[in-house]
Amino acid sequence: MKSAIYLLSIAVLALGLYSYEVRKENTNLQQTVQAQYTNSLTNASDKLSTLQESVSQSLLFQDENALNNELDNIWRISNEFRSTISSLPLSREVSNEWLRYVGNIGEEAKYAADNGDYESWQKRMPVVNQNLRALADEWTVATANFYQNDASISEWASVAEKETSESQFKNVTANLKSYGETDFPLTASESDWLKKRELQNLDDKEITKEQAIDKLELLVPGVKDATYTVTKSKDDAPYPFYHIQFVKGSRIGYADITEKGGYILSFLSERPVQEKTGITQQQIRDQVMELLNRAGYKDLQLVEMRENHQAWHLSLARVVGDDKALVYPDGIQVKISKDSGELLGLNAMEYVQKEEINEDQKVEPIDWEAFFRPGTTVEEEQLIYTENEAFQLRKCYQVIARFDNDLNETFRVVVDAENHDVIKVEYMN
Repeated sequence: MKSAIYLLSIAVLALGLYSYEVRKENTNLQQTVQAQYTNSLTNASDKLSTLQESVSQSLLFQDENALNNELDNIWRISNEFRSTISSLPLSREVSNEWLRYVGNIGEEAKYAADNGDYESWQKRMPVVNQNLRALADEWTVATANFYQNDASISEWASVAEKETSESQFKNVTANLKSYGETDFPLTASESDWLKKRELQNLDDKEITKEQAIDKLELLVPGVKDATYTVTKSKDDAPYPFYHIQFVKGSRIGYADITEKGGYILSFLSERPVQEKTGITQQQIRDQVMELLNRAGYKDLQLVEMRENHQAWHLSLARVVGDDKALVYPDGIQVKISKDSGELLGLNAMEYVQKEEINEDQKVEPIDWEAFFRPGTTVEEEQLIYTENEAFQLRKCYQVIARFDNDLNETFRVVVDAENHDVIKVEYMN
């Protein structure tokens, strides 16, 4: 009995010693991590301050050597700041906005140095410099909470990792987004990605896989009773959709249909196509409009129709307003076989994304005789919406202008309907 009590006492003592050692190791580990975060936070604040100073200093110089030295510093410091900010326990939104904004500053500096585009840098950076100074001040206020908590990283992280609407970082994030949009406008590819992501916000009712197949068969009755394989988009996809693969005889293909609302975004069918034309051009037009009506895409107008030896390729655009203006970014492309008029391909991604129209833009008349050189005849005139060089959607005049000379040259000209800036000139001959 005494032996059992002795062994139990030894076990309890050993367990206590082990628990003490574990707590001691955890405390040491927490202190190490806390010291690491303290250094990273201090380093990030220092780098941000240095970056702002370098951007400000770069505006002093016209001398290329002096300016290049500052541009090199900006490129280096921006990379160092991004590396440091990535190691901090921030919400993903705050971290991503910092990485994007500061990364753009660094890329602009590198581009200016590599290409000698100093004039563009000097023109754009005063606003960026002012915004960066404001962001640095807001960052100082937000991170002060860390030091107020006696450098307790656990308490500070509980604030930093919250949704920005509940934390002291909400002003930092809101202004980072605002400055990012105005200081560094999106490229076309970035804009397209964001528009795809916005399809997540469709407020239509979700459909099932079976309903997605019904949508497809309504659009293309010829695939009814095909063998289907239906998969859902991955979690990291920009929007949720069903991917439908089908096989029926010699016909194979796929379709992508949104989970919300069942919008058909794309369709592709492969089968042998004969060159013999079995259907007229007008019948093709009628069949395409009927097909799109079945899909629920009814506010469209044909803008272009081309052919090759096997198929017709049609482009359509959304029609809006009393003046029947065409919204070119809201387009649909269709491919139709010549032998039977069967749908071979469809891309309705841009149409479903649907641009927001600025209906407040004025339409000022243009005297085309004064606008063009003498001898120019305006044969067609159409109001359209299209993007300018800054990727702003503008209401424009689209005219087909023919110059009366030996070559009989014809041009497509797009002119802003309010300020009469020429957006695009396309040679058509």
